[in-house]
Amino acid sequence: MKKFPNAFVILIGVIILSWVFTYIIPQGSYERITDEATGVTRVVDNSYQSVNAESPSFFDLLVSIPDGIAGRSDLIVLIFLIGGCFYIIEKTGALNAGLSKLVASLKGKESVALIVLSTMFTAAGVTIGMQEEVVAMTPVLLLFGKSLGYNTFTMLYASYGSTVVGSSFSPSNPFGVLIAQKEASLQLLSGSSLRLIVLLIAFVLWVMYLLNYARKHRIEKTVMAASNEKMDTSSTIILWLLGITFGIVIYGILKFDWGFNQMSACFFGLGIVAALIAKMSLNKTSETYIAGMKEMLFAGIIMGLANSISIILRDGMIMDTIVYGLFGPLQNFSPATSGILMMFSHSVLHFPVPSYSGQAILTMPVLVPLSDLIGLSRQTCVLAYQYGAIMADMLVPTNGALMAVLAIANVPYNKWFKFAWKPTLFMLLIGALAIIVAVATRYQ
Repeated sequence: MKKFPNAFVILIGVIILSWVFTYIIPQGSYERITDEATGVTRVVDNSYQSVNAESPSFFDLLVSIPDGIAGRSDLIVLIFLIGGCFYIIEKTGALNAGLSKLVASLKGKESVALIVLSTMFTAAGVTIGMQEEVVAMTPVLLLFGKSLGYNTFTMLYASYGSTVVGSSFSPSNPFGVLIAQKEASLQLLSGSSLRLIVLLIAFVLWVMYLLNYARKHRIEKTVMAASNEKMDTSSTIILWLLGITFGIVIYGILKFDWGFNQMSACFFGLGIVAALIAKMSLNKTSETYIAGMKEMLFAGIIMGLANSISIILRDGMIMDTIVYGLFGPLQNFSPATSGILMMFSHSVLHFPVPSYSGQAILTMPVLVPLSDLIGLSRQTCVLAYQYGAIMADMLVPTNGALMAVLAIANVPYNKWFKFAWKPTLFMLLIGALAIIVAVATRYQ
């Protein structure tokens, strides 16, 4: 059997396919207005109309590749610098010493370790919508999993998968729920009670599925360095600084609305300080940092290529047509049915629109008036968006973070899809039931 295409080949193929679609799908556009106070561009409802525009040329297709990479430069820099930082910490020996101590303390409590890990990443998804940050942590997570006897899929499920669940069912994800509520003219953080209940149910069932899979697919543990010796002072300080840095980053995101560049600065500084504490020479520090960045090169390019897809669809004037075609027919169904179909339509739309914050800005101005027309509350409209669009990050190959994680873990996309579609569908079914409850209780 021939080897399944890797992430690079898949994304190049999707970019070409998107370009072909610009010659097949009718072109159309919504009218847009820009809020001068915030700079946010919004779609005007009922403004869709067909247009006659020139489709992107083959040269435009080629140009979309560097444009896509350049457009995600801040995220790619973050991945490079976190990768360099972790590589330095690994070379100091602090990471291996810390993991050895942790594994020793968890002997016989491997299931507890999985629950704690999944809880932490779910919480990160709930609070800051974490996904891309998992990319650089993947090598460490896989090493930790092997030391506990867990395979690659188990660790990706517990880390990346848990961030997706947390982001999707969150009552406060700033890049998902809050943007959608703002676009729907709802009070921010309103309707949190139902979202918290559904989040708790989804998380418990998610962890139960994880533990069941992990129990059936144990692997031989990778023996780490002896852990009966006390960690030296430098390793202890470095690991404490690592934890403090994560705390500072999370605080900065929540309090000061930090972006990727501020996060990159923190991890760059941590890497340099860790090297100084470990008494690395300046040349050794730079060489190690660059080596770590090289390890993240493929992941960074994947992030950029995913962005090229949106550029092609937007320049080809078919993005709005896809939105219009997916959501227009919903007015012919009952509120509950429309809400569920809206959720699954969001999942489909997430294939060409891999940014769920961008998807909220694109679709909410169209869907809110439609929801009012069919008797679906605006809060339920937001539920359909967050469950459908964000949960699709588990599967869509146009999501750069997913493909980067799979590339680092050396997992072909077809094997990941075979593994992930069942728990993803299960979570979407929970979302569908939540929408039915929301309609029945007139959720506001």
